[in-house]
Amino acid sequence: MNNDAINAEAKRPELEHSGAIENAVREILLSVGEDPNREGLRNTPLRVSKMYGELLAGYTTDPASVINGALFEVAYDDMVVVRDIEFQSLCEHHLLPFIGRAHVAYIPKGRVLGLSKIPRVVDMFARRLQVQERLTRQIADFLNDQLHPLGVAVVLEAIHLCTLMRGVKKAEARMVSSAMYGIFRKNPKTRAEFLEHIHRPIGKEF
Repeated sequence: MNNDAINAEAKRPELEHSGAIENAVREILLSVGEDPNREGLRNTPLRVSKMYGELLAGYTTDPASVINGALFEVAYDDMVVVRDIEFQSLCEHHLLPFIGRAHVAYIPKGRVLGLSKIPRVVDMFARRLQVQERLTRQIADFLNDQLHPLGVAVVLEAIHLCTLMRGVKKAEARMVSSAMYGIFRKNPKTRAEFLEHIHRPIGKEF
């Protein structure tokens, strides 16, 4: 995905304090037989509107502000891995959360990205209505476009509440998705090294 496409997708109306969302929540409450004016529900439409403003903030995040100049020219060409990045997103099919961890790696070609920016990139795309496969690819595409590295690898592992709470109701089911570009796709040894990194137990000192 190029920068123009990412910027175009991010240009969505501001969601926070949306009267339209408040009205829609009141209609939902009425349709399930509730009274939106009773004490416990009186402020629920406003709370839900504010919640969506937070959970879907990725639509209004400027990709340039996420990077914020934190690209550095460095003579380093070994693997960089940031693992166990917690994320939360909303499944676009049922508007239920899916929650998991992202593992991201790249092999630089003359430039590296500030460490804190990779979790911010994950959050920018996670805080939209998503499917996990697209989310995985968007993270990889963005890093590939920004860094032009020798390779990018992204693995997401998540629990989806739409399979836990409804439908098949399988509490232990996990979904794993991956995107491999460049040397991670072409070289099995490089790919195996990345997978070994993300599956290695972390010591107690961390």
